[in-house]
Amino acid sequence: MSIRIDVKELMEVLDNTPANQNIMLVGKHGIGKSQILTQYYQKKGMPVIALFLGQMSDPGDLIGLPHKDPDTGRSEFMPPYWWPSDGRPTVLFLDELNRARPELLQSVQDLTLNRTLAGKKLPEGSVVLSAVNAGDEYQLTDLDPALLSRFNIYEFVPSVEDWGVWARKNGIDKRVITFIEKNSSFIDPQLSDTSDELIEKTADRRAWVRVSDIVCPHRTLGLSLIKIVAGVVGVNAAMAFKKFVESFQAVSPEQLLLKFTRKLTKELDSLSLQDIIYLNKQVIFWLDENIRNMAEAKRKKALSNLEKYIIYLKETDRREAIADLINQVESSDCEYACSFIMLESPEIMKLLEKYIHGVKL
Repeated sequence: MSIRIDVKELMEVLDNTPANQNIMLVGKHGIGKSQILTQYYQKKGMPVIALFLGQMSDPGDLIGLPHKDPDTGRSEFMPPYWWPSDGRPTVLFLDELNRARPELLQSVQDLTLNRTLAGKKLPEGSVVLSAVNAGDEYQLTDLDPALLSRFNIYEFVPSVEDWGVWARKNGIDKRVITFIEKNSSFIDPQLSDTSDELIEKTADRRAWVRVSDIVCPHRTLGLSLIKIVAGVVGVNAAMAFKKFVESFQAVSPEQLLLKFTRKLTKELDSLSLQDIIYLNKQVIFWLDENIRNMAEAKRKKALSNLEKYIIYLKETDRREAIADLINQVESSDCEYACSFIMLESPEIMKLLEKYIHGVKL
């Protein structure tokens, strides 16, 4: 049984694993394995070479082609097209390792053990990573126990919250983010055991990014757009998304923090507890992303309106919502936003601390 890790834990694994140890991530397709690994090492200034082993039909694609050295008369392998030529430490990412042909896996053995391939050695400090798919729905190659023993193996299971943080930083449509955070069953591939479709389309994280690109320019979603979305994430997910968008009237964190009015409180009155708790999370995310670049006047306004919001929750007896907001401030990964609230608004902290004693869940 492999160890399950989320995005934050994956960062710790990458930070603390020596370059001469190999890492294998196990997980479903479309959950961000390749993208997260690539972004991590590119930020460190290391080039990332991704090799999709499942698409290679010949060992020559991996190790290069043999030729005769005119000086020695001996046969040797020419460097493959991807081989690092500048001597810099490189990240070699072996994607779809358990879809590779057996003859390719023989070459991978030497690469993972000695950092050599067809007699050529990778630059010192180079890293070897792999990603494999797991599940009965995939056509896979059994991996040799001797090869597996050369990897530190982790099952990568990113949370919905992980995806939400990433989506906000990358400009994903807010309706898509909100829908996924409220309907987490639609984010990862789920194949039906009873489907009689020849090809069944399922939703995954990568697919929802494509949905965002499709719907972003449109305020409303007609039947034709929903058909397009269904081709990306499947009929069930598309219809659920359509129903959600039609009723989507959430108060935005920007409205709450910068435009808190009596009219806004009426809109807050119509929100369910689930909606209010979701709004709490959005407020913390918004502060974390925006507050440091704000002018001083806006910062003060945001804090003032946040205090008004807490008073509103108190006056309307939204005890669970206040408890959730306290938890968000104390335990959120958005450290900048939480520090901002704690350090720059003693009034808010006193209000929360005074009221928490009366909260009973």
